[in-house]
Amino acid sequence: MDENEISRQVIGAALEVHRALGPGLLESVYRQCLVRELTLRSIPVRVEVPIRACYKGLDFETAYRMDAVVADRVVLELKVVERLQMIHEAQLLSYLRLTGMKLGLLINFHEIMLKSGIKRIVNKL
Repeated sequence: MDENEISRQVIGAALEVHRALGPGLLESVYRQCLVRELTLRSIPVRVEVPIRACYKGLDFETAYRMDAVVADRVVLELKVVERLQMIHEAQLLSYLRLTGMKLGLLINFHEIMLKSGIKRIVNKL
């Protein structure tokens, strides 16, 4: 599967979770349910994935932790906030740059209509 197909699968799974639960729960609940939904669809996913970072000779083994990585190709950053902010997009773009991955999905489960809370962030795709 390429990044676009993975993205379609993830969005479908996220919509299923949101349809069942609605807005208003904790981010950790949505993350666990989304991982379950992806697993039921036989889509590999890893959670709390550490990212290394280096700066002028300093090596940080775990500079960040990504919420999830799907099929080792798409980064997921999940939120439960009133409104997505530019800093959320910048955070996901930093993850993409540090890992060399090309596509990330920023998903805000706090929206009444989930599709309003989904942003694709690309890094040289």
